[in-house]
Amino acid sequence: MAGKSDIEWTDVTWNPVTGCSIITAGCSNCYAMRMAARLQAMGHKNYTGTTRKSGNRHVWTGKIHLNHDVLNAPNSWKKPRLVFVNSMSDLFQDGVPFDFIDSVWEVMIANPIHTFQILTKRPDRMNDYLRSRGLKAPMNIWLGTSVENKAVKDRIGMLRKCPAKIRFVSFEPLIGSVGRPSLRGIHWAIIGGESGPKSRPMDEVWVNNIYELCIQYNVEFFFKQWGGINKKKTGRLYRGRTWDEMPALAVDQYA
Repeated sequence: MAGKSDIEWTDVTWNPVTGCSIITAGCSNCYAMRMAARLQAMGHKNYTGTTRKSGNRHVWTGKIHLNHDVLNAPNSWKKPRLVFVNSMSDLFQDGVPFDFIDSVWEVMIANPIHTFQILTKRPDRMNDYLRSRGLKAPMNIWLGTSVENKAVKDRIGMLRKCPAKIRFVSFEPLIGSVGRPSLRGIHWAIIGGESGPKSRPMDEVWVNNIYELCIQYNVEFFFKQWGGINKKKTGRLYRGRTWDEMPALAVDQYA
């Protein structure tokens, strides 16, 4: 439940929680849902009951596992790593108790040489957690939210309320225009089209809009992929180049 990752903007994944639920349109073709179904079929205990067959695909059941057995994995990593927290789930979904999130948070605080990237579709609950504990995310814990179209752009405002030195937005899978939301207080944007079976196309106009917002608000721009059934074929070039911008290593004050 922890290992090297092919995701372009991280080094490794760490999954103290597995299992999730579908809440908005961006979840419909979730890669983690497909992968969880395969791992469940292989008998992996941390995925038991997390998916079910619906028509010709597998979908989340809403069942989650709190994986105490992988909580301490980062303690054994001696070299600094970028760590995507819960690539196969959402740390701040309703079924994850705050007490368990405390345990995850303690491990991240105890490992300042690593940078932990938390991505959630529930930034309101993330903010509730931080406020209830009186916490501010330090430099090595980046807080992010997913925004797939303008229907969920309010997540950006919710993320902005979270006390953190680095906040990021993943516009992936980008399946519609996000409009003109404010990116004030956001430090990094990841843009990517949906990939895999039944992937929905991404319009370059939507990408251009986010690129312009990043310039306006001085946000680092990371273009992950165009996506499609064969994402390697469509590639990562945007405006004739690759974009791998990342947040700076230090931010003086909380925004």
